[in-house]
Amino acid sequence: MFKLMPVAGLAMMLMACGSEKPAPAEEEAAAKLSPGLYEVSYEVTSLSSTDKTTPATKLKVGDKGVIKACVASDNKPAPELLGEEGDKCTIKNSYINYGRMSAQMSCKREGFAGEVMPAMMGSFTADSFEGEVTTMTYLVKDGDYRLVREVKANRVGDCPADEAAKKA
Repeated sequence: MFKLMPVAGLAMMLMACGSEKPAPAEEEAAAKLSPGLYEVSYEVTSLSSTDKTTPATKLKVGDKGVIKACVASDNKPAPELLGEEGDKCTIKNSYINYGRMSAQMSCKREGFAGEVMPAMMGSFTADSFEGEVTTMTYLVKDGDYRLVREVKANRVGDCPADEAAKKA
């Protein structure tokens, strides 16, 4: 009888080990970001003057917003997805591959001489991305600032025909 107790105890321990729930599977990183219309939600998490003057932006800490624009078939997001509203931006460098996303832009702002330089670092799946956009300004006059926005985006459909034609 005493010889069977260790065997029975071991069998019960082995049965208990198999009752753990498997960890939820993480979504696998996509090789590319799917083309289409994306909706980006953002929140300003930080704003500071870099020249001890009033920052030359309409945004304030805690501001939230939504932007819709397209990701082209070449895997490049429209600059409107990452820039501040009203800025005219071009993407200078980008890396969007295997779940990692990085984009550096150069923007012009009406009424200001100098550069507005947003940079995004984040991650993506086939139909969404998230990360942080840090904007630094290099203006000729006062108003330079550093702004940080948290962004989350989801693909919400196909690009309108006129948007797709502009990107082609």
